[in-house]
Amino acid sequence: MADEVHIPEYEEGFRRLQADRFGFLHIDLNSFFASVEQQLHPEWRDRPLAVVPTMADTTSCIAASYEAKALGIKTGTQVGEAKRICPEIILVAGSHTEYAKFSHKIAEAVERCCPVAHTPSIDEMVCQLIGREQEPPRARKIALEIKQAIKDDVGETLRCSIGMAPNRYLAKIASDMQKPDGLIGLLPSQLPRAIAHLELRDLPGVGAKTEIRLNAKGIRTMPELLALDRTGMHALWDSVWGDRLYHWLRGAATGDDGAPVAAEVQKSLGHSHVLGPEHRSQEGAWAVAHKLLHKAAMRLRMEKFYTGSMAVTIKYMLSREEAERMKSKKHTSGIKHSGWGMEARFPDCQDTLSLLDILRKMWAQRPVGPEFQKPFFVGVTLRELVPEDEFQVGLFGDPDNRAQLSSAMDKLNLKFGHTTVHFAGMLPAREAAPTRIAFTQIPVQYGTEYM
Repeated sequence: MADEVHIPEYEEGFRRLQADRFGFLHIDLNSFFASVEQQLHPEWRDRPLAVVPTMADTTSCIAASYEAKALGIKTGTQVGEAKRICPEIILVAGSHTEYAKFSHKIAEAVERCCPVAHTPSIDEMVCQLIGREQEPPRARKIALEIKQAIKDDVGETLRCSIGMAPNRYLAKIASDMQKPDGLIGLLPSQLPRAIAHLELRDLPGVGAKTEIRLNAKGIRTMPELLALDRTGMHALWDSVWGDRLYHWLRGAATGDDGAPVAAEVQKSLGHSHVLGPEHRSQEGAWAVAHKLLHKAAMRLRMEKFYTGSMAVTIKYMLSREEAERMKSKKHTSGIKHSGWGMEARFPDCQDTLSLLDILRKMWAQRPVGPEFQKPFFVGVTLRELVPEDEFQVGLFGDPDNRAQLSSAMDKLNLKFGHTTVHFAGMLPAREAAPTRIAFTQIPVQYGTEYM
């Protein structure tokens, strides 16, 4: 039968040798951004709510409360469609600063019960269990204590699902198996049968493109994947990832336990922004790009890097006629668009004025045709990062004292707010492009604000 999982005799022996213990707890905050808003605003509790990047029908929801999810509104739903489904839905512009604060508070609450070993994203935490903590009754007790600590220390709307498993990869899978407020454990003796009912897309690292590739190789279901031996798994992925996945799905640890491989040195940093209707003009887009660079340059110095490359991206709205005439793409907001991008290389620097000169020269080379008149998205990324301690000072130093100017600006902005002192070009967008929600990292507080 298609839903049966064949486990060879040698695997049965391996499984019996594994102790039925949990090595990791994966904590996944449920509808985190929406739950924070409901905690801050009691009048919004038990009501459909969506967090959005900007107040425009063409953008998409980045989080939805469980009341909204029950109606079919979820992450990625276009705001206009969400309004059609639920005219009374509460729409809230996301507050990156508040979510960062809550994430730190939750980490402190979790730490009261068990040390946090890893933080994969702003709404996820991983605890590694040791000794007798790994015994299922004790692990379950710790998980329940974590749930209660978050409720007591942070707020009653903040619920989490916790997955318990022998390795990090399975713990992540388990945390997604029961929502909201779930608690699922996957023991070695239950594997791999306990996950045979899942879809391939339920596996971390298997997205739409990977699923299509697996389907093309004859793997369409979890039982078909689990029936492969280690050699077959290696061949399926054509890499050591297949070998690791083979072991992880059977409860074994391979040393990294599903952790992403970290780069030795950070490669880039930057900011992007979907423009509000009031900034969807050439002047507005430039002002926002100016502010994005201002923030990126400040981060560059705070994180002690120099940069040798800058990339700029602009996306332009198209009319229906233009979209049909051109090979247009569709943004996640549903907007049909054309796009332009450019990268420039230059001697390593970190001061805002030098970087602004480079941005201005790149900006002057943007396209000017009729299909490039309605910008709605701008992104600025600094690449080729060099740690300060590896930076080679130029022969002529800093004749214009630009580094000192940036340092003085940083001191004032850290004390009084990140836009207290800035160059005039970003004035029209001074309050635009606020720090946005970070899905894959915990925001860092610099001075009075988060970035």
